[in-house]
Order: sequence, then structure tokens, then C-alpha cells
Amino acid sequence: MSQANPAQSKPTKTMAIYNKLKNWPMGKKIFSKLICNMAPYFGTIKPIVEEVKLNECSVLIKKGKRVHNHIKTVHVIAIANGLEMAMGVMAEASIPSHLRWIPKGMTLDYTAKAGTDIRCVAKVDPLAWKPGDMPVEVKAYDTQGTVVVEGFINLWISEKPARK
Repeated sequence: MSQANPAQSKPTKTMAIYNKLKNWPMGKKIFSKLICNMAPYFGTIKPIVEEVKLNECSVLIKKGKRVHNHIKTVHVIAIANGLEMAMGVMAEASIPSHLRWIPKGMTLDYTAKAGTDIRCVAKVDPLAWKPGDMPVEVKAYDTQGTVVVEGFINLWISEKPARK
């Protein structure tokens, strides 16, 4: 199992489910469908969560008609959707139990044509998990390893309210 974040003693529910399913036949597809059921818009790109580890997640978008733009490359909004999914899964799998998160914004640069399947990756420094603004680095890669989109998704991190 992955190392815990500072102030986190056991895996989050998301990480525990991923760790349970990842080695099952079709386990990553099942996990991906579970995520899409919780946030249905992600399902529009038919993503596959490839890997989840603390403070990092990668999601695969297969190139195909459903995600094409007018020049038959992967549409940048489909890629942004994949990057947001990678960020969300990473956050849910990694956030210390006393904190919560919400996205505040996204800044992306389109750096190359996306003419193949796309791997969307979200990463954050393990020490960044504290109240306030937290930028999450996101990058999308083609099958040759070329970065086709890069940027940041900014999160607002806050303490969970005390339970009554």
C-alpha cells in the first residue's frame, strides 16, 4: 500500500476501493464506472482510471469519435474533463481525513495536437495538503509521451466542520 499523507493514519475510502479492485479482472474499469456514477459527466469521455497512488492519479481517454473535434483529434474539453477526473480521484484518494476540498478554477495551455489516446495525470506535493489555495499540476500526454495540455487546477482546502 502507498505511504500515507502527513496526518493521515489509514487509506481514504476511495484509495481502499481502488486498492481492492485494481488487481481484479476488469477491476480498473469497475472502479472507473463507480467514479462516473458519482460524477456522471465524467462518463461522457469513457475514461479508465489507470493508476491511483497517494498524490497522483492517471486517467486514460481512448481516441474515438465520441471525443473528436472537427479535425479528428481529441477535443481539448474532453481532455480537460479527463484532467478534472484525475484531479478529483487523486484528491479523494489522498486528502487527509480532517480536510475537504472544492475546485476553484482551472488554467490550461494547449501545447500540441492530441492525435492519439490521451493519458491525463494529476499530481500534488504531499506537503501541500493544508487549508487555503492548493494548485494541482495536471498534464495530458499522447502515446509518444508528448505533453498536449498542461496547467493547474486550483483547489480550496478547508478543515471539516466539527461533528455535533
